[in-house]
Amino acid sequence: MFSPLLQGLFLGASMIIPIGAQNSHILNQGIKKNHHFLAASICMLCDVTLIALGVFGGAQLIATSPTLVTVISWAGIIFLLTYASLSFRQAWLNNSTSEQNAADKAHKKPGLVIVSTLAVTLLNPHVYLDTVLVLGSVGGQFQGNEKIAFALGTMLASMLWFYSLAGAAAKMSPWLNQAKVRRVIDILVGLIMCAIAWSLFNSLTI
Repeated sequence: MFSPLLQGLFLGASMIIPIGAQNSHILNQGIKKNHHFLAASICMLCDVTLIALGVFGGAQLIATSPTLVTVISWAGIIFLLTYASLSFRQAWLNNSTSEQNAADKAHKKPGLVIVSTLAVTLLNPHVYLDTVLVLGSVGGQFQGNEKIAFALGTMLASMLWFYSLAGAAAKMSPWLNQAKVRRVIDILVGLIMCAIAWSLFNSLTI
């Protein structure tokens, strides 16, 4: 029981920790101290649901349809490149501190945070590839209580990471919220999104 739990924890962490659309969104909310733990909770709950779906049967369903995997992969590529372009655009604009603060105050409503977090999570096909297909495929190899332990391990990784990221970003916000630092973060996020999109493309051409 303990071994599958650890396997789930480490594999889940390896899939979740690399910066993606969810992580960059949580990072931005934490920097702005804009309901960042609410955003982290939504990402965590969505991941838990998708991991459970994948481990307990969803991965096998998707794997039996190569066409569906291809469609999801191409949708993921488009989503990631779009997100990358928005990050590069934000880095290029690099609003002044006063303008940025005014924009941040206008977006502090929890309803907007909920909608934007759900969009970044559920409209991102790459999330389904990571949680449902990859983690689900590995978890599907276990049986009985070991399968449950593996699923709990991956869910725990999601919970620990998102809350830690949100808290750390908020704590470091005085430094991270500087215009030059935010520009560097936006550029790095854009480059990472492009790299992930490229890796998805390569997986389709192999």
